[in-house]
This record gives sequence, C-alpha cells and structure tokens, in this order.
Amino acid sequence: MDKLFSLLVVCALAAIVLSLGAGLFHLARGRDEEDSRKLARALTIRIALSLALFALLIAAWYFGLISPHGLGR
Repeated sequence: MDKLFSLLVVCALAAIVLSLGAGLFHLARGRDEEDSRKLARALTIRIALSLALFALLIAAWYFGLISPHGLGR
C-alpha cells in the first residue's frame, strides 16, 4: 500500500509539471485566441491537480497512511 501511494503522488506531481509545461508552451507561442484558451485550460488543470493532490495527502494523513515527522528523523 505504501508503494502504491508513493507512485500515485509521483504520478500526480508529474502530471502537474506536464500541465505547467503545456501552459508555458502556449504562453510562449501565443499566436491567437486558441493558444489563449489552451493556456487557460492547462493552468486550470494544473490547479485542479494540485488541489486533488493536497486533498489526497490530507486524507492519507487522516487515515494513517502517512505520518508527519520532525526534521531529525
């Protein structure tokens, strides 16, 4: 279960970075209205994925799948 959760978190982070990259691409290209819509969609997806990852981490902490620890460990 621990490996599956770690894999899920890594995949979510990779999807967030890919969405951010897509947004950067459409921002840099920025030729027409279509690029503007694609930029907004990519950034909306990034925000949704970030919120979902945050909710997943909070739920995992609540159910005891992960536990916070200090810096000394």
